[in-house]
Amino acid sequence: MSAPETVIVGRVGKSHGLDGSFVVEDASAAPERFEVGAELLVEGEPAKVVAARQARGRPVIRLDRRVPRGTTLEVARESLEPTADDEYYVFQLVGLRVQEDGGETLGTVTDVAPGVANDVLELDSGLLLPMVEECVLQVDLSGGTIVVAPGFSG
Repeated sequence: MSAPETVIVGRVGKSHGLDGSFVVEDASAAPERFEVGAELLVEGEPAKVVAARQARGRPVIRLDRRVPRGTTLEVARESLEPTADDEYYVFQLVGLRVQEDGGETLGTVTDVAPGVANDVLELDSGLLLPMVEECVLQVDLSGGTIVVAPGFSG
């Protein structure tokens, strides 16, 4: 039986204090993932959050066992809340091919960066495209494509 698909929600950062707590680096925007009692997957095995606080706006947690720095913190994909229409998780968009309406392929999504006014699609071609209705015309997860309006590629 294969392991369930997982999504990375953070990474074990530097230790914080002497009790085994650590800063969560690249933390998910969902704070409930790091509350006391929450369960994370660490190296494929469940680990429970037994202490949680904030330090300089970042989550600091302690798990029910020690884990090495740099280890990814994951959750099962099926544990994620469903998204509303026209909302997507970053992992759903990474790897999608982006093309202008009318055909020209602009590149592949490598990341989605948070912006001041809106999120930004980062493409392997170096292009940055705003995640706004005027730019993104269609997201086809099953077809693996995002169609954008002409004029945003430069």
